[in-house]
Amino acid sequence: MAKKEQRVLLALICQVCKNQNYLTSKNKLENKEKLLLKKFCKHCRKVTEHKETEKLD
Repeated sequence: MAKKEQRVLLALICQVCKNQNYLTSKNKLENKEKLLLKKFCKHCRKVTEHKETEKLD
């Protein structure tokens, strides 16, 4: 029987303007906590914190 896929696709959402800006993947078996990265937001035009979400728009 095939093993369950370890990497999951997720979206990163800007905490300031709530727009989805990036798609990435992570290993859900090794990283249980949610990602919180500082990335550039093209809508805010500055570097802001982006938080992981499962919903892909």
